[in-house]
Amino acid sequence: MIIDFQNHYTPPELYKGDPKAASAELDENGNPRYLANPLLTDIDAHVRMMDRAGIDAIVLSSGPGFDQPDVATCRLINDRLHQIERDHPGRFIGLAHVPALKPAEAAAELKRCAVDLGFPGVVIASEMQGMALDAEPLRPFWKAAADLGLYVFIHPLAGVIRWQHMDADDLGRMLGWEFSLMTAAVRLINGGVLDELPTLKIQFSHFAAGIGRYRGRLRGFQQRDKWGTAKVPRHGRRPPKPFDYYLDERLFYDCAGWAGPDHAAEWGAEWVRFGLDEVPLSQLVFATDYPQAVRDAGEVAGYVKAVRDLGPNARAMLNGTNAEKLIPNLRERLAKRKPATAAR
Repeated sequence: MIIDFQNHYTPPELYKGDPKAASAELDENGNPRYLANPLLTDIDAHVRMMDRAGIDAIVLSSGPGFDQPDVATCRLINDRLHQIERDHPGRFIGLAHVPALKPAEAAAELKRCAVDLGFPGVVIASEMQGMALDAEPLRPFWKAAADLGLYVFIHPLAGVIRWQHMDADDLGRMLGWEFSLMTAAVRLINGGVLDELPTLKIQFSHFAAGIGRYRGRLRGFQQRDKWGTAKVPRHGRRPPKPFDYYLDERLFYDCAGWAGPDHAAEWGAEWVRFGLDEVPLSQLVFATDYPQAVRDAGEVAGYVKAVRDLGPNARAMLNGTNAEKLIPNLRERLAKRKPATAAR
């Protein structure tokens, strides 16, 4: 079974772009912040892509719900995703969207999504209103997700990393998003969130910016005494277990975000190969980032084939070896597919 753990959808009433062509939404400083792509609103196109690429089910999240939207917007997104699940049994899996910095509202909507809508996880951005994910105001959100057994999908946020030299060349999205993901991973580890909540499962998009490749540098800077920061507040934090434990056993990673819109098979498979060398197979899930990074169904199909051709570990990831770790009732969900789809 092939489960795509990162697909995006926008309810038509929340879509702000050109209805006929992809265009970049710009922030107040004229920097690209998000891609407005008409395919985001087209669920039938998602289904056609899945059928052509041989993908059994996809996990849906929605950009307008990433960064602290109001609860009404969250409910609209969540209800729409649930309706899509009902309209296409066994093909789509919705994630909850909540105002994470409003503890009471977030907890109530998380519970509704888990209990009433049956969502297995929740999505948040790599920063929330400029706040790091280990910040105290977000601790109630993390606890609520863990208590409900929801995994948390972390997606990079438009507009992060506001370094002045990133005001050209689309650097904010190209590299700023990745810096934000890696920063979030390190802060969640050193900030103690994973130790406080031992059952919490977190899926980082984009291999958490290829964090496994920085393993040696991350280990080295955990030696606080040798860098002169052991007694410095904020900079002297260390988790109780070796840093590799958190990278290798507590975090999950998807393989999307490293290719597209073109050359998905060539560039995407290259990064999957790197990722399989850098983090354990046990922590990897397959993803395409359709229809943002990869937009053409043929490109997705080529990407799936290229990943399959990488070898047994890549095929194991592609075939969902870890999918049930994040979605325990996955087989029950897939059993709801219509006969023609289930027999593919």
